[in-house]
Amino acid sequence: MSRIVDFVVILDDGVRKRHYHETKEGRIAYFTVQLEIKVKNEWEPVIRYDCSHQFSHMDKYDIKGNKIKVILNLSFESALTYGDWDINENWVRYKEEFLKGVLNE
Repeated sequence: MSRIVDFVVILDDGVRKRHYHETKEGRIAYFTVQLEIKVKNEWEPVIRYDCSHQFSHMDKYDIKGNKIKVILNLSFESALTYGDWDINENWVRYKEEFLKGVLNE
């Protein structure tokens, strides 16, 4: 039996965190935690932790559309926990870097 958790947290005007994860038999089967900023009435990804390629990784974007991918080498459970914590702790810095076009790990 699978269980889905899906919610959005408003962090500031035009800034939100989307959290989605699915568990099967008590283990994380899929997850996405993403910081988004509203730019010209469209929600744009700033940083995303997920497992869409069957491994845990982080994608970081800038306003110009550039992206870097960092492999996390973490279990899905650990990557989900870390990604959620990281966005909660650092969303202001990530927002500023995104808007300035700064793209670094």
